[in-house]
Amino acid sequence: MSDAILLVDHGSRRSEANALLEEIAVRVRARRPGCIVRTAHLELVAPSIAEGIDSCVAAGARDIVVHPYFLGPGRHTVGDIPRLVREASRGLPEVRVRTSEPLGIHDKIVEVVLERIDATRA
Repeated sequence: MSDAILLVDHGSRRSEANALLEEIAVRVRARRPGCIVRTAHLELVAPSIAEGIDSCVAAGARDIVVHPYFLGPGRHTVGDIPRLVREASRGLPEVRVRTSEPLGIHDKIVEVVLERIDATRA
């Protein structure tokens, strides 16, 4: 069984915002060699969540974790993304698809926030 991670953000009309998720995917791949890592966007640009799941399956995934690259629980992470994941995985009984929690509160996020603040004072 091949594992996959599908990173999902909101999607933006700004290409540099979408490129950020791709850079996160590059870094996740480096830390999880052998894991299929793909990206998708909730709206505005392709690939969609369904397309992202299909891409994972086409690459051989049988266990997919969809990670909402969002800060906290909100309408998209609590409702929209889980619903779209369920819809996209309905016809894939041989594939296990789950959705993780968004980034939320974590000491490493606090470290990054303080690092960004300190950088403005340097």
